[in-house]
This record gives sequence, structure tokens and C-alpha cells, in this order.
Amino acid sequence: MAPRPPFPPYDEQTALQKVQAAEDAWNTCDPERVALAYTEDSVWRNRDRFLTGRDEIVAFLREKWSRELDYALRKELWGFLGDRIAVRFQYECRDEAGQWWRSYGNELWEFTADGLMRRREASINDVRITEAERRIFGPRPEAERGVALPVW
Repeated sequence: MAPRPPFPPYDEQTALQKVQAAEDAWNTCDPERVALAYTEDSVWRNRDRFLTGRDEIVAFLREKWSRELDYALRKELWGFLGDRIAVRFQYECRDEAGQWWRSYGNELWEFTADGLMRRREASINDVRITEAERRIFGPRPEAERGVALPVW
């Protein structure tokens, strides 16, 4: 598998690069592209679902983005140590009925020496919002990189 720089151990700059790369990839809503950042046997906990391996990750992401329409994500570095990174994130999407949602979450990531994620644990809460309350519109513009996410 192709290495995915930057590589651990992470410092603040390389951890920020890894977080932005993940945000950029997830905003493509391309399951195959996103899955390339994970080891072949990567282990995930996503809310109450447990996945192992790229095939399960791709299937999960396909299903996720088939129901989470107009998905747009922001991630923020929360901490790092060695081969681990913690992030908080928010994303917005709408369902088929047109209801908008903002999801708040935290992720714990663990990487291999070649920069692939071998473990991802995500805790996520969803809040109904109106279209007028939206604040995340597509991928993050360059001018907004590094801007902290509001708490609510």
C-alpha cells in the first residue's frame, strides 16, 4: 500500500496537515478515495457500528453518503502524541425529506509508521437545524483553514 505522509511521530504542523488532508478527502464524498487513507485491516467504531477493513469502510461510506445529502465537513485538531491524533468535527447534511442536520463529533486516530490509519473511533451526536442555521457550505475555503469551530 502506498505510504500516506506526513508520518508519525506527529508534531503540531504535521498533525494539522493530517487533519486537513482527512477533511479534504471526506469532503469529496468518494468512498474509494477516502478508504485509501486506512490500512487494509483498519478497525473502526463509528457511533454504534464496528467495521474492519477497507471493504467494510467503503460499503459504510457509500451507504452514509447515499442518505447524507449535500454533506460538508470541518475537522479541527484537538491533540496529538506519537502516532495518535484526536480531532473534533462538525458536518452538515440534509436527508431525503429535506431536513438539515448538524453532527458534532470527536475522533481518535492511530497510525502506522507509513501514515495509514489503523484505528478510528468516532463519537457523534446529531442536531436538527433549519436551512437558515447552516454554516458549512462545501469544502473549506483556503481563507478559513485553521479557524476554530464554534462549540454549537
